[in-house]
Amino acid sequence: MKEEEEVILVDSQDQVLGTMPKMEAHEKGILHRAFSVFILDSKNKILLQKRAPNKYHSPNLWTNTCCSHQRLNESSLEAGKRRLIEEMGIDLELEEIFTFQYKAPFTNGLTEHELDHVLIGYTDKSPIINYAEVSDWKWVNIDLIHKDLVVNPNDYTIWFKIVFDEFIKYVKKNESNSK
Repeated sequence: MKEEEEVILVDSQDQVLGTMPKMEAHEKGILHRAFSVFILDSKNKILLQKRAPNKYHSPNLWTNTCCSHQRLNESSLEAGKRRLIEEMGIDLELEEIFTFQYKAPFTNGLTEHELDHVLIGYTDKSPIINYAEVSDWKWVNIDLIHKDLVVNPNDYTIWFKIVFDEFIKYVKKNESNSK
């Protein structure tokens, strides 16, 4: 039997408090460390993934390129790179752009309460997806995602709606700073 993965419990300053089995942390809604990866292509489109139908929460929903949890003694960049390879078959360098905290309950009684490290990378390569994790993928223009989140919010994961909003703020701030 596969041992359940542990998440890193943290305080709001990202100081490690210990570890806990992933499912227990989500059942209790305890703050833990996580990461979200956004991959953009040369046309500034975001690579989205559709979660596999067998996922224990949010199956068959669109979300950012990949996201998961760091392991103990693993940096956010190492974790992001590991999961990007495991889920999307993409090996590239990432950059951490910001962190933020959120709490989002699911209809199945689980709660995501995460201090999320948001990572970004760039490529024009198509992914080679792991069907145990991902059922589909697509490159989508940022403005189209923004509009579709309003029109079809139930097509996306809860956390994507939250992290995408934070990501857009970051992108717009950087665009205005570079002008």
